[in-house]
Amino acid sequence: MKKLSISRFYTGMNLTIFSLVMVFLYIPIIILIIYSFNDAKIITGWKGFTLKYYIQLWDNDSIRQAFSNTMLIAGLSTFISTVIGVLTALGMENKQFSGHKALSALIYIPLVIPDILMGVSLALLFNFTRVNTGMITVLIAHITFCISYTVIVIRSRLEGFDYSLVEAAMDLGAKPAVIFWKVKLPLMLPGIIAAALLAFTLSIDDFIITFFTSGRGFDTLPIYVEGTIRRGTITTINSLSTLMIGFTLFLVVVTKRIRKILISSL
Repeated sequence: MKKLSISRFYTGMNLTIFSLVMVFLYIPIIILIIYSFNDAKIITGWKGFTLKYYIQLWDNDSIRQAFSNTMLIAGLSTFISTVIGVLTALGMENKQFSGHKALSALIYIPLVIPDILMGVSLALLFNFTRVNTGMITVLIAHITFCISYTVIVIRSRLEGFDYSLVEAAMDLGAKPAVIFWKVKLPLMLPGIIAAALLAFTLSIDDFIITFFTSGRGFDTLPIYVEGTIRRGTITTINSLSTLMIGFTLFLVVVTKRIRKILISSL
């Protein structure tokens, strides 16, 4: 009985701490969503309910351009980094590869280097090679830091891979291309989707590296939001942030549905 009561005490304490942490994390988001409907230019209190700031978003050409830039960069960087991540993870399966340890170290380096150092180093590289900063440099930068995440996520999926299915396909006379497309790739898909979603989220959210590599005339949403807040216009940003939260939740729900369908079909 004494051990049971102690176990219940620690369980209750852990749940209480977890609940407090969740409240601390989500209260600012809830306040942001509520005040996106606040009819006040300066957030000093509740002035009344309004949807005018959401309407203003559609009339703002700068926001639409920044949003399209963000989606374009995120989509391209996600696709390219995921493809490279799949190829790299498959290549690193070969334990006889002499540069396995060195390549693993190179993959982990972008994860431990502060974003500001990567942003400054990429900016110096583009300046040294006399490349004009803009969409291409931002895309290269996003692919650079997304590759590490995609490789690690896909490699973690391959670590639990059931190679008996591959061996069975080989025994039945299947060719390597057929084994990859019909056996290996479907089993890897949940990991590939998770890696792509992570890369997409990181690309949308990135500010520091984009700031150093974008130059003038090419703004993504994080760059636009920072500049707008610096100028003191925060009401429209609250509405934009609320829409981005809704869009992110939509992506999470769709991704979970897709993963369930893929897992159930395997």
